Amino acid sequence: MQSLMRANLVDEYALSIHPLVLGSGRRLFPDGGPFAGLRLVDTKTTTTGVVIATYRPAEATMAAH
Repeated sequence: MQSLMRANLVDEYALSIHPLVLGSGRRLFPDGGPFAGLRLVDTKTTTTGVVIATYRPAEATMAAH
């Protein structure tokens, strides 16, 4: 995933945010990585409390700010 992000080949990110803490795992956006300017385009909350957030890359002019 990170190599696709570096090559600007990701059109959309759909993140499932679960209301619990596991404490470990791989990060999608590592510390010290390149800035990822994203724009939230949709959210849905399931009956179990999971939030599905859809993001798209921000415009180049917006990411610079």
